[in-house]
Amino acid sequence: MKDIVHVGLIGSGFISAIHAESLQRCPQARIAAVASPRPARAQAFARKVGAPRVFTDYRELLALPEIDMVVAGVPNDLHCRVTLDAAAAGKHVVMEKPLCRSLAEADRMIAACRNAGVKLMYAEELCFAPKYVRLKQLLDSGALGRPTLLKQSEKHDGPHAPHFWDVRRAGGGVTMDMGCHAIEFFRWMLGRPPIRSVYAQMGTLVHRAKTSGDDNAVLLVEFDDGVMGLAEESWTKLGGMDDRAEIHGSRGVAYADLLHGNAIRTYSAEGYDYAVEKAGSTQGWSFTIYEEAWNYGFPQEMAHFIDCVRCDRKPLVSGEDGRAVLEAVFAAYESARTGRKVPLPFKSKAAAPIDLWRKQ
Repeated sequence: MKDIVHVGLIGSGFISAIHAESLQRCPQARIAAVASPRPARAQAFARKVGAPRVFTDYRELLALPEIDMVVAGVPNDLHCRVTLDAAAAGKHVVMEKPLCRSLAEADRMIAACRNAGVKLMYAEELCFAPKYVRLKQLLDSGALGRPTLLKQSEKHDGPHAPHFWDVRRAGGGVTMDMGCHAIEFFRWMLGRPPIRSVYAQMGTLVHRAKTSGDDNAVLLVEFDDGVMGLAEESWTKLGGMDDRAEIHGSRGVAYADLLHGNAIRTYSAEGYDYAVEKAGSTQGWSFTIYEEAWNYGFPQEMAHFIDCVRCDRKPLVSGEDGRAVLEAVFAAYESARTGRKVPLPFKSKAAAPIDLWRKQ
């Protein structure tokens, strides 16, 4: 067992800042280095998080012998390359969602990490959010009876960085960006049974000037045991983040609003930045979240991944889980194109899910 896990952060944007904050709460983790392509930003970020080493080329970070694990917060089109390079360097990998842009990339990432004997961990923070953890405990205890319908929605008025809007880099729109949360939430809640089919409707309703990707989507995910998962995802909702879930069962129902029950109702003419997502306009009425990173489960997620490296344990959310989510995302875009329910397993050689939808 390792006493301390030395971590390299690849990226310096908002999600890397949350990764750093979360790792700093973990006594067994040390941020040993930062890599980001813009020198001034990289230096400033390294100073902020207390990293003694800073690089503009992440491959130089990977060459450091003291690094045990890297946490990558980079655009989707870089996920595969970073993972392959990290595996070749013998480093464990925490990769932000979505796992990558294509099923072929996912297979390469999983194989590379398996062959190198390193862990590929998939950063789905909803599996660690305290309110959702309690929701799962209710379901697992039998308090709600047999599950029949799960709902999850995540909505705001659009992402913060240009690469999210660029479908060539992101691989899709809101379904790729936020629908992946819902799919893994459903799988985790139910004990990860196979997905039988996916039906989806999506459109670009507000942000046509910014993206050719979907900015609104509804997904219906059917599992092998007949349980249904309904996901609502939007980049067009004003007034700040909205993230909530429902579990309906044969003996009960539970509603969990991830943020509003832990929020300060706020009116601001100027607006302000969210600590975590920095997504959504906060001008006017909105909900100000305290301990936002904790409510979302980021510190708990990083502490778990650090423990997996220290004690050689299997992660709660793995690269294989990330691939299963991506397969369902591909099926959703195919369903939105055809107007039909798409059965799983679903195979596609498309370079990205958006390519299926844009065939229409």
